[in-house]
Amino acid sequence: MIQHRTFIFDFETVTEATAWSVVDDAVMGGRSKGRFSVEKEGSGVFKGKVSTENNGGFSLVRYRFGTKSMIGHRKFVVKIKGDGKQYRFRVKTNDTDQHTYSIALKALSEWTTLEIPFNQLRPTYRGKTLDMPEYPGERLQEVAFLIGNGIAENFRLEIAWVAVE
Repeated sequence: MIQHRTFIFDFETVTEATAWSVVDDAVMGGRSKGRFSVEKEGSGVFKGKVSTENNGGFSLVRYRFGTKSMIGHRKFVVKIKGDGKQYRFRVKTNDTDQHTYSIALKALSEWTTLEIPFNQLRPTYRGKTLDMPEYPGERLQEVAFLIGNGIAENFRLEIAWVAVE
């Protein structure tokens, strides 16, 4: 069966980052600082420093949008390049939900296309896995990338695009 790829966001064709926003642990008193920009070469760049001071330890970049149907799709496909660190890819079915569905990804130093089957996205809240079914794959209102490895570290993640198949 041939899968049709539908782009959620494609930095190779969109040259502004206004729809993306950064959330740092500062919302809880932490001191991490992330930034997001678009490179001329066609990628969104999420970079900064995670600080564990004052109970901090994470930075996240997210893209929120109106409801998109996921019916007929079975997986996310992302093209990323990074710094060798672990990030979490997160999605929400509704942007007002407290929980997200997430999976850990390693961001290699060369461009990599990763496939993430819907049934591998586990429900989580503040880093803890919830006793709920995995991502149902019916609707989507947010995609995000988070770094929070429990250590103070600089980070850099480039995102070319996020799609579903």
